[in-house]
Amino acid sequence: MRRPHWTITRHDVHRHVLDRLTTHLRLPDHSRRCPAAVVLQIVLAAAARLCSVSAAAHRLATAPSGQTVRTALAGGLPDRWELERRLNRALAADLPRSLIGTRQPLAVDLTLRPYHGEPFRDPAEVYRSQAKNGTSHFHAYASVYLVRHGRRFTLAVTWVTKGEPLAGVVRRLLRVARRVGLRLRYLLLDRGFCSVDVIRFLQAGRHPFLMPLPLRGRPADHPAGPSGSRVFATARRSGWGEYTLTNAAGRRATVRVCVKCRNWRGERGRHGRQRLVYAFWGIEPASVEWVRQTYRTRFGIESSYRQANQAKVVTTTRNPLVRLFLVGAALVLRNVWVWLHWDVLSVPRRGGRVVRLDRLRFKSLLLWVLHVVDEQFGTWDLTYTERRPPRRVVA
Repeated sequence: MRRPHWTITRHDVHRHVLDRLTTHLRLPDHSRRCPAAVVLQIVLAAAARLCSVSAAAHRLATAPSGQTVRTALAGGLPDRWELERRLNRALAADLPRSLIGTRQPLAVDLTLRPYHGEPFRDPAEVYRSQAKNGTSHFHAYASVYLVRHGRRFTLAVTWVTKGEPLAGVVRRLLRVARRVGLRLRYLLLDRGFCSVDVIRFLQAGRHPFLMPLPLRGRPADHPAGPSGSRVFATARRSGWGEYTLTNAAGRRATVRVCVKCRNWRGERGRHGRQRLVYAFWGIEPASVEWVRQTYRTRFGIESSYRQANQAKVVTTTRNPLVRLFLVGAALVLRNVWVWLHWDVLSVPRRGGRVVRLDRLRFKSLLLWVLHVVDEQFGTWDLTYTERRPPRRVVA
């Protein structure tokens, strides 16, 4: 194999990340000693170290104080809708041009960040859901994601408030994807989006979709037999069907159903029969196995959030705009990593380029960015004590 002739350095990566954030977020300068570029670099250092902004600023020798950086960040952010527009422009900045104007499969997901405090201004800021990590209160964010091998980009992120209809969230995300230039081939959604309102919106807009069908109704061991969608969970063979959902207001939505039956065969320590039930509309699946394998590609969006958590800035702020900005900054860092692997680090070959993830791991990219920030500001590797430190014993 021929040896590569070019290299990419940590300064190149740091410059590209900072350019994306500076160009598209357009944060104002707080003061001459604390301009927007300094604030963004301290945020990048906090993301790389998985610490708070104050802890990152305290570690840098010539950086402003943590309180100054927090004040500059909170005071420089625009309103919610303008902040989302700027973050989404930064997320789509490195999207390959070969995808523009083509039909692509997209995935939509809702992620919940546990929150243990009080709302900042409006009670609707805090989302309510099933208990997780000791709380039922969350800050919720929905994102649309490109499902493509080697090009797993997060296209847009939006903040979801309490009581907000999920159909409006999906409409907002698809509008951003369409504005970027992507055309929808089909949409992959989580079971939490399987509701009458979401289905009717997708059908009215001619948006094909595929999602798991939640099982509701009487169980199989009930004396009167199963009912509702649980009827499909009793199937002995894979097949097709149709089901009509009804909400509390009496509105209905009809979808096609695919049932995939398979044996566990000791997978995950389980035995017996597994039945996967999917709801879809607007697509003509080639087989039941195609439905299962196609929906499995949606799990890539779960991987994107797990990677983004590797750059999650620790914060206790109640300001939802600051929290949204920190989530968006982590997703921008991951998008830059995806773009580097596809456009710079991939190996060209006949039949399609090969992505070499071993050339630069995401954690390595974060360390590169941290090293450049440390070079620019210096490090403060000492702390204060009331006791005299012991003398070093020289042998």
